[in-house]
Amino acid sequence: MGTTTRRALLRNSGLGLGWIGLQSLLAADSPSSSALTAKAPHFAPRAKRLIFLFMHGGPSSIDTFDPKPRLAIDHGKPLPIKRELTFGADSVGGLMGSPWKFAQYGESGLPVSELFPHVAKRADDLCVIRSMVGDGVDHGAALLQMHTGMFSFKRPSMGSWMLYGLGTENANLPGYVTIKPTLGHGGANNWSSSFLPGEYQGTRVGDKGMNIDEIAEDPVPWLTRDDVSTENQRFELDMLQAMNRRHAAALDDTPALEARIEALELAFRMQTEAPEAFEVEKESEATKKLYGMDEDITRDFAWQCLLARRLSERGVRIVQCTNSYWDQHSQLVEKHTELAAQVDKPIAGLLADLKGRGLLDETLVIWGGEFGRSPWTQGKDGRDHNPYGFTIWMAGGGVKPGFVYGSTDEFGYHAVENRMHLHDFHATVLHLMGLDHERLTYRYGGRDFRLTDVAGVVHKGIFS
Repeated sequence: MGTTTRRALLRNSGLGLGWIGLQSLLAADSPSSSALTAKAPHFAPRAKRLIFLFMHGGPSSIDTFDPKPRLAIDHGKPLPIKRELTFGADSVGGLMGSPWKFAQYGESGLPVSELFPHVAKRADDLCVIRSMVGDGVDHGAALLQMHTGMFSFKRPSMGSWMLYGLGTENANLPGYVTIKPTLGHGGANNWSSSFLPGEYQGTRVGDKGMNIDEIAEDPVPWLTRDDVSTENQRFELDMLQAMNRRHAAALDDTPALEARIEALELAFRMQTEAPEAFEVEKESEATKKLYGMDEDITRDFAWQCLLARRLSERGVRIVQCTNSYWDQHSQLVEKHTELAAQVDKPIAGLLADLKGRGLLDETLVIWGGEFGRSPWTQGKDGRDHNPYGFTIWMAGGGVKPGFVYGSTDEFGYHAVENRMHLHDFHATVLHLMGLDHERLTYRYGGRDFRLTDVAGVVHKGIFS
């Protein structure tokens, strides 16, 4: 009779223990079974949790939150300053003024494009950072740098670093969830724990190509079993864990095995709380309408945002929602209009809901893509990639509301004031969460690593 590996036993026995959702935990070499226990921050945090609204593909800053009157004046003229490394160097047209009008909103008078009429009503909650800078001119490099700090080597994601530094607030749910991420442009590396212990890996819920109804039916596959009672599952797991512990007792040093034992226990505990957390449809009709669940164009991202709120209020430390695909080298007017309509109402609903529940002050919400877009045209009405000066915004979590920080030049091409490199962005976000980016290190391969590598400056100018 052939031997059966413990991994094969788990896969074939169908224990219903969140195998797919937690396979990264089972595969990882981890130092401690209590690695996810909540930990004290380095200093008092301004935010307890993070919701990242990621616009995959690169929305155009100069058409959304960074108005540039000079582009309208010089529409059609060549760029009068030097172009940096360009993704589409063979298709550079003249300068292009924004097809959309801007207006000032709220007591702050913050300018917002007509692309975002609902978000514009939340202008006094936004801290708009117009001086972001990255190093990647292609999507793969830019996504990896945005999510992990590096694009040339595999590194742990920002969410994994936060979970490593802070632990989880709810032992029965994952500490880091990414909803409908893209499987391209770095794929799982964007939410990977890399060389950090596997407990800190993000848990994926669906992917870019999946319908939300399909995801809602089974958000973490194999998590529950209708054919076996909870009592019998507990009995089966106890038998398996007994074998694991006998094996561990025979070894001198078993951190990896202890971590696997704990991962199985977490998977079992998730069965009691995770299904309820994903029951978005049980929200009130008024709440679902606030997010746009009742409209076809907004329903997908509304579901993501509402799920993010439900997970966050239940103690999930980091949640990312993803909307694709803002890469308009052509058809900018058509596609940016469509994509903005998909996310505008859900985002405004999320901010209003968090604020109404008293959660916004302790939840840092971030909106943005991997880069912005060029001030010149491609084709009839497209724009190229621009990592040299682009916009994101934050809300809640200790940042100044109704505030604009940094600026780009008069063409919206280069960041020229309070330049915030992605290393600075990561250092600043970690600081808001109560973590010193220079102290949050992990020793691997003979050296200490951190999210910000050997760089990063905290921009306290955005703090409230």
